[in-house]
Amino acid sequence: MLRLAVEPVQNAAQTLGPPDLSGSPGSSVFDLPIGEQSSWNPRPDQLLRTPALNMSGAALKDDLDDMSFVVISGGTGGNSIVGTFTKSDVVYVLPVSDNGGSSSEVSNIIDASGPSVGDLRSRLIRLIPSSPASSSTQTATEAIRALLSHRFSLERSEHGAREEWREIVEGRSELWRGIPPDRKETIRGFLVYFEAELLRHAHKSFVFRNGSVGNFLLASMQLFLRSLPSAIFLFGSITGAQTNARILPTIVTNHTVTISAELMNGDAIIGQCDISHPIRSSRHRVNRSNSTRSAVFDDDDGLDELDRVTSPGMLRAEEEGREDHRLAAPINRLLYLNSYGQEIFPSPNPEFIESLSEKRTLIYSCGSLWTSIIPCLALRGVATAVATSPSLEAKILLLNAKNDRETHGYKASDYIRAIVRSLNRADLGGQRSKPLHPPRRRETQSSYPVSAYVTHVFYLEEGEVVVDIPDVTVRGL
Repeated sequence: MLRLAVEPVQNAAQTLGPPDLSGSPGSSVFDLPIGEQSSWNPRPDQLLRTPALNMSGAALKDDLDDMSFVVISGGTGGNSIVGTFTKSDVVYVLPVSDNGGSSSEVSNIIDASGPSVGDLRSRLIRLIPSSPASSSTQTATEAIRALLSHRFSLERSEHGAREEWREIVEGRSELWRGIPPDRKETIRGFLVYFEAELLRHAHKSFVFRNGSVGNFLLASMQLFLRSLPSAIFLFGSITGAQTNARILPTIVTNHTVTISAELMNGDAIIGQCDISHPIRSSRHRVNRSNSTRSAVFDDDDGLDELDRVTSPGMLRAEEEGREDHRLAAPINRLLYLNSYGQEIFPSPNPEFIESLSEKRTLIYSCGSLWTSIIPCLALRGVATAVATSPSLEAKILLLNAKNDRETHGYKASDYIRAIVRSLNRADLGGQRSKPLHPPRRRETQSSYPVSAYVTHVFYLEEGEVVVDIPDVTVRGL
């Protein structure tokens, strides 16, 4: 059963000191900077304009079609709730920092291949509508979905995977059956372009096993058009993805995007895959004397594959064991790095910021907190856009059913702390006149209370994450 943790607030503008959360394993990581002198003083109705949330479950579901949403999510976790918004005005904001799977292989082989497209491709395919069985378009829609969802098996040899790829590129594969000739040749044209790029880099031996045809298509569109938003538009147009839904990369760039998680013990884990689900986890220590330079994403900012970094004085890696190995310490913050291992402060997609001022509801989706949600929040200007939005009536956290490697031991209040602290830090760090704070140093007074960023928490009664309602509602949720 889905429950809403909500309690009336006597004065929505008041800010309270943090309660005693010593019993929470992650509480010491996220001491919220909310004191008694917050400069933000909104009217109560600015925070609590949420009539739909007071309805019964059935009424709320019926009302969704008339609402508008900004959904901040990653791939797998966010895909599980896409069906809820099939008739709603919805914008999906996704990170572009995944460095695992076939997206990583593309980035490693093709120079300047751009940001990761795996999560974007996954959401685009999930938004392809299912046609009624009697519809004449059913065969074409399902065939396109099958083709772009196809992944080359890990159980086959690399030679067998290459032969299967050749059949697809040459139009001989059974996967083309049912796809109209115009769409087939459009898709095949971009796959041929991708093949040409691989031939240009044949000395790097591209691996097709476990590769996704949809990833290859979207990557080739981005390479050809030199614009990720344009590639997303073209991919959606060919596949017939929901017209009422928009997919926005959180950052618009033609460079590879690298994130790092700074731990409370001072270590840093570089790369989304190593942070969230490493096969072989690497722990890196960043030379802080070189990591405080501010930068933005532009054509010459050096944002490229981090594995090109070779300076032994900058990074140190060591083995940490199995895939399910816990982090050596809780995550303190998430940051973006350029190819020299220096912290940079990218600007968010302008359309992301614009959507925050137009939609009625913001949703922090279920999914990986530190590698799917927070990469979309730890950007300059997002905190102010969320807190001062003239349109947002509710800012909802969909709490995960259980914790993972990134959030081991977290309670609901710890999720909220991570979101709020990341938003505040991004705005502080983006000001070039202010140096970065060293690890574990308490931030200065925040301008916004917690309820400026999160107003409601939805959770599953059967979930394993402890929902500490008193600690949640005392902050104005």
